[in-house]
Amino acid sequence: MPPASGLLTVATIALTVLLAVVIVFQLALAAGAPWGVAAYGGAHRGVLPTRLRIASGVAAALWVALGLVLLRRTGYSVPAVLPDGVLAVAGWIIFAILALSVILNAITPSVLERAIWLPVTLLLAAATLVIALAPQ
Repeated sequence: MPPASGLLTVATIALTVLLAVVIVFQLALAAGAPWGVAAYGGAHRGVLPTRLRIASGVAAALWVALGLVLLRRTGYSVPAVLPDGVLAVAGWIIFAILALSVILNAITPSVLERAIWLPVTLLLAAATLVIALAPQ
């Protein structure tokens, strides 16, 4: 049974807010914010090395694209990253990526990452599940 429209609205709002947090964090890392301890397993204190700063910039762009796919899946008029015909499948693929992200954040050696990103990815995965279950 598909989720109620109220639940879909809550999931969409939660998704948008949480993705904004993740995107801003990744962009800050890419720009040189000294938050390396809260990313990439916490192995780099301070500013990340150049290769990881580039990876954070790419990650931010990917999160934007995934967010646009999910928002379009919920019916919002946002730029099409994928054809509308594949949005339902894409929603499930994004959910799988986020489920994997939950696992990775649960097993990271970084206590700070577990404290911050495990709840964020868990909520993102839950919101994405609601969106994936929504009727098209």
